[in-house]
Amino acid sequence: MAHAAGHNHTNSHSAADDHGHHDGHHDQESLRMFGFWLFLITDCILFGTLFATYVVLMGNTNGGPTPHELFEMPGIIAETFILLTSSFTSGLAVLAMNRGDRKGLIGWLAVTALLGLSFITLEVMEFVKLVHEGATIGTSAFLSAFFTLVGAHGLHVSVGLVWMVAIMIQLRKHGLTPVTRRKVNVISLYWHFLDVVWIFVFTIVYLMGVM
Repeated sequence: MAHAAGHNHTNSHSAADDHGHHDGHHDQESLRMFGFWLFLITDCILFGTLFATYVVLMGNTNGGPTPHELFEMPGIIAETFILLTSSFTSGLAVLAMNRGDRKGLIGWLAVTALLGLSFITLEVMEFVKLVHEGATIGTSAFLSAFFTLVGAHGLHVSVGLVWMVAIMIQLRKHGLTPVTRRKVNVISLYWHFLDVVWIFVFTIVYLMGVM
């Protein structure tokens, strides 16, 4: 009887330990998600400051080229279309994850990453073309603000691409776990955030520039 009672006590103690460990892990994941939201808030402040600076300086061309002279909209519209499509495919990746379809999830993440890479390639080509035309970051206050704002967004997209590839590798190794699920949700939110920022870039920088 004593042995059975001891055995039951051990089992209940083990179950309590498992429950405590599970709660601790859940709390850790919640904390990491909260940390990500804090990061997004600080990023909103960063981009808000860059947009405000650009709006103030956009007319200060120092006798150099103006936005109307520099911006070629067909390429910018292509960049916008590619990035908006990548936001849609990242949403499809999350849907695949929610169905438990690891292969579909990795596939859609790969498509999203390729679209993101295409966007960055077009943006780099645009920057190189501007520099060849003599429109560098030091030419005027307008161009300093332009390269800083658009470059900051491009840098964020590049970081997102590296992050996405790292998550795909983890998904191949470990499959769908609470940790990989959280990481997929986070990268999807981050990607949608970058899309929203780009819509503001497209409207404030490019559309206002050519009008």
